[in-house]
Amino acid sequence: MDPPSTLKPAQVARVMIDQAIMKHEARYDKIFFKAVLAGLMLSFGGLMNEIVSGGMPDLAQSNPALVRILAGFVFPTGFVLIPMLGLELLTSNMMVFPIAVAKRAVPWWSLLVNWIIVTFGNLVGSLFSAAILVRYAGVISTEPYITGVRAYAQKKAVDPQFHQIFLRGIGCNTLVCIAIWLATGARETSSKLIAIWIPIWIFVACSFDHVIANMFYIPLGIMFGLDLSAAGYIRKSLVATYLGNIVGATIVWAPAVYFYLGDYSHVKRLEEAEEGPSESEKISDRRSSATAGV
Repeated sequence: MDPPSTLKPAQVARVMIDQAIMKHEARYDKIFFKAVLAGLMLSFGGLMNEIVSGGMPDLAQSNPALVRILAGFVFPTGFVLIPMLGLELLTSNMMVFPIAVAKRAVPWWSLLVNWIIVTFGNLVGSLFSAAILVRYAGVISTEPYITGVRAYAQKKAVDPQFHQIFLRGIGCNTLVCIAIWLATGARETSSKLIAIWIPIWIFVACSFDHVIANMFYIPLGIMFGLDLSAAGYIRKSLVATYLGNIVGATIVWAPAVYFYLGDYSHVKRLEEAEEGPSESEKISDRRSSATAGV
């Protein structure tokens, strides 16, 4: 009998713990460069968003909802590359590490170290993309894109108040973590792509705020003449979005621990691993590996 195409929620929660353990044991330089690449990949989706949202000003005036739906649809083109390539994204780690810390599978300080390294790695990748691949490459350095880039960053970091950005960050990372959860449970590639695409499409179309995506959008807007300082961006947008994304991740991981990991013991699992899997588990693992996809 073939294994199911989707893991059960309790199985996904245990996979999250395993992922956190692997990240905890990984070399810091590898974590950093994976984070740099993740920021770069996410920025490709951000660029697609800018092209669609800034390239149709007439449609945006007559039918703004359609433009938001179309721009949201193209953004996941960059996001799906991150889990498929096994890269490091801060917002998904905001779910993975707290689960493992809550069940004492990794020490609490590992969470802080990972988040710090990945934050700066994602920032480097995002800024490289904004400055080198977009601004200096001149790919959207004509109208109406210039105005569109400035207007998009204005709506993200200047017009809304701090509490509004914070709340939008909650909505964003709730959906991002759901996307990663669903993709982790899927065993083949097309299902993983769909599982990621739909929640990410929703968060972008709803104009929720993703701290790493904003590391591309807002500096790019500043590069194109937006009247906003780097300190102003950090003080208002980055801090509010960062905190909101943490809360959004908590909405996903905390119920998962409560619902599915009540009887989980990392010490007991290590003891079972030392004893070795049973014959039935070996058969199941072989079948899972054959259908995992990524």
